Amino acid sequence: MLIIFGGLPGVGKTSIARTLAQKIGAVHLRIDTIEQAILDAGVPPDDDIGPVGYMVANRQATDNLKLGLTVIGDAVNSVEETRSEWRLAAEHAGKPYVQIELICSDPGEHRHRVETRSCDIENLHQPDWDKVLGRHYEPWDGVDLIIDTAKMTVDQAVDAICDVVNKNK
Repeated sequence: MLIIFGGLPGVGKTSIARTLAQKIGAVHLRIDTIEQAILDAGVPPDDDIGPVGYMVANRQATDNLKLGLTVIGDAVNSVEETRSEWRLAAEHAGKPYVQIELICSDPGEHRHRVETRSCDIENLHQPDWDKVLGRHYEPWDGVDLIIDTAKMTVDQAVDAICDVVNKNK
């Protein structure tokens, strides 16, 4: 199964994705890691390297799904185009998918997370609060679960996601 994550930077996607991946033995594909590797390889840096990182992740997702592995796609997925590409990756592998949107309903907490989080990817420049607020983010139709990280711990979120995954296998 493919578990598609989405949500603004700083809502807790990676923390939850990592804990979930460990709990269920899934492959964790993190867009930030992939995109920074592409930039580190010498692709000219700019504010947006386009769809390259997502294309790599989608192909890796399909390959791993075909091996019978569960895959977590950890990305902002701010537009329908990227979300639909994840769904296509699952369809190409003949596997089901679930879509999980993560939000943080407490703006103060969200801002605190953005401003105080540490970065574990060499050379990655994380967005500041103004960039997070200014990011284009389209409403998500057809989401299977919305997790509000201001109201749930990581473990509670992982348990809720596991419930949805088990119902959709």
